Amino acid sequence: MKQFLITAAGVFAGLMIFLIGVPFVLISMVASAAGPAPLPARAVLELDLRDPLTDQSPQNPLAGIGRRSASVMSIIEALRHAESDDHVKGVLVRLPEGGLEPGIADELRLAIKHFRATGKPVFAHSQGLYPSGMVTATYMVGASADQMWMQPGSSFQVTGLANEDLFLKRFFDKYGVKADYEQRYEYKNAVNGYLYDNYTPAHREAELSWMGSIYQTNLTSVATDRKQDAAAVQHTLEAGPYLAEDALRLHLIDRVGQVRDAEQAMLKRAGDGAQLVDFDDYGHGRPGRDRARGASIAVIEAEGAIVTGKDGSTNPFAGGSTIYSDDLSQAFYDAIKAKDVKAIVLRLNSPGGSDTASEQILASIRAAKAANKPVVVSMGTYGASGGYWISSEASAIVAEPTTLTGSIGVFGGKFAIGPALEKFGVDVRQLGVGSSYAGAFGMGRELTPAERAAFSTWMDRIYDNFVARVAEGRKLPADRVRQIARGHVWTGAQAKQLGLVDEVGGFYQAVDKAKTLAGLTGEPRLRRMSPNGSPFEAIQKLLGVSATSARTLAAAAWIFGDPRAQGLMDQMAQARLREHGAMVLAPTTVR
Repeated sequence: MKQFLITAAGVFAGLMIFLIGVPFVLISMVASAAGPAPLPARAVLELDLRDPLTDQSPQNPLAGIGRRSASVMSIIEALRHAESDDHVKGVLVRLPEGGLEPGIADELRLAIKHFRATGKPVFAHSQGLYPSGMVTATYMVGASADQMWMQPGSSFQVTGLANEDLFLKRFFDKYGVKADYEQRYEYKNAVNGYLYDNYTPAHREAELSWMGSIYQTNLTSVATDRKQDAAAVQHTLEAGPYLAEDALRLHLIDRVGQVRDAEQAMLKRAGDGAQLVDFDDYGHGRPGRDRARGASIAVIEAEGAIVTGKDGSTNPFAGGSTIYSDDLSQAFYDAIKAKDVKAIVLRLNSPGGSDTASEQILASIRAAKAANKPVVVSMGTYGASGGYWISSEASAIVAEPTTLTGSIGVFGGKFAIGPALEKFGVDVRQLGVGSSYAGAFGMGRELTPAERAAFSTWMDRIYDNFVARVAEGRKLPADRVRQIARGHVWTGAQAKQLGLVDEVGGFYQAVDKAKTLAGLTGEPRLRRMSPNGSPFEAIQKLLGVSATSARTLAAAAWIFGDPRAQGLMDQMAQARLREHGAMVLAPTTVR
C-alpha cells in the first residue's frame, strides 16, 4: 500500500508538471517569439537601472522567466535600434542609488552619447546617490544625459571610491587553519585575505592603482560631459556630501524634482500624445542588424568564471553565468565553418578561472585566425587573468577605460584544517600508494617541503606558459611581459599604455575594428553565435527527459488541441525553415 501511494504521488506530480509546467514553458516561448507590441506614434523609453544588471543576457533560454532581468548588451543594442526608430522621441533613465560596475557604466555612457548625437534627448533621474560601490560610475552615467534630475531632499554622496577586503589570517591562526597557497607573483592577491592580516605593499599598490585609474576616468568623463574643469569637479565632489538642492546650486546636476516631474518634462519634449514605454518591452524582440543579409561578423558572448567541460546545469531557470570551455570553443569552430562569417567579436566579461580551460578556448581563437577570420575581443568590466589568457592572441583587444584586465599570474593551494578539526574531536587520517604528492592536497596536513618544491615548480611552468602566450600574442619581449605581469591588475586605460590592449572603447568600437580587419564595407551584419541551449534542452533539465521526449510532449499538446501549443509548433516550423536559408583568477571586488 505504501509503495502504491508513493507511485501514485509520483504519477500525480508528473501530471502536474506536464499539465501546468509544460504549458507555462510553452506559452512563455510563444510569447517570446511573438515579437514586441506596437509602439505609440511618440514614445519615451523608460530605462530602469535600479535592478541588478549583468554584462550579457543569460545563455539559458528560460533563465529570465518569472523575473525581471536586463543586460548592458541588450540595452546598448536596443538604443542603437531606437536611434533610427521614428516612434522613439527620447529616453528617461532611472539611476540606481549605489554603484554600477565601471565597465557597464562606460558602455552605457557611450550608448547614451551615441543616442544623443541623433538629436534625441536623454534625461536621467536619481532618488539619491550613496557611497556604495563605484558610485562615481553611476554619477558618470547620469552626467552623460542632457539633463540629470534628483528627487528633492535626496542625498548626493559622491565623494570618492572605497573598497574593503577581509583578512582571515588571525582567525585561521586562532583555530589552527593553515592556508597553504602559492602565488605568481606578489601582485596576484586573490588569496591574500587567507595569507595575511593586512595589505602587503604590493597588494596596496595594485588596488590603489586600479581604483585611482577608475576614479580619474569617471571624473574626466563627468567633467567632459558637463563641460566643466576636471580638477574643479573633483574638488567640489570631495567637499561633500550634499543634498540634491546643494548639488543643483553647485552645478553638479540640472534639475530637482520627483520622477513624475522628470517624466512629464520628457513627455512634453517628445510632443503631443507622447507615452512612456518600458525599455524592456521595447527591447524585447526588436529587429536589429542581426537579421540583415550578406557577409557577417559573428558575435560570441562569454561571461563568468572559466571552467572546463560543458554546461551541465540541472536548473533550467538558473541565471548564473559561467564560461564552459567546450561550449565556448565550439562556438568559435561553428563560426569558422559558417561561410558568411568574415570576422568574430568576442564580448568577454570574466575574471578568469581554469588555466586548462582558458588554453582550450585560446586554441579555438588561434584556429579562427588561421582560417583568416580576425578575432576582436571586447572586454566588459573584467578581462583579467584567465580572461586575459583567452584574449592574449586575439587579432585585437578593445577594453573599456575602466576594464580590469591583465592579472597575468597564477595561484593555487589548499586549506589544511586537520589541526583545527582536532580541537573538536575530529581526526583526519590518510592512506595512499605511490608518491606522497598523491595526497599532498588532502585537508589534514600542510605540504611537506618536498611537496611544496614540486608544487612550486609546477606553478612556475603555468606562469611561464601564461607569459609566453602574452608575449606571442602581443608581440612583446618575454622579459617585458614579466615586468608588467606578476599578477598586476591594470585598468583598460593603463593597459593601453602598456601595450596589453589595442584600443580603449566599447562593444561597437570592437565591431568597427573587426570590420576593418576583415576588409568589410557598408553596415556589417551581426550574427549571434553565443553558446546557448535550446528551449527543449531546458525542458529536458526541468522534467528529467530527453530533448526528443520534450519535443514529443509539445507535439502531444498540439494533438490535444491546445491553441497555445499549436502556435508554438508553427513558430518552430518557421524557425526551422529560416535556419536552412590552475586557477588564473583575478580578485572580483568591483561592484
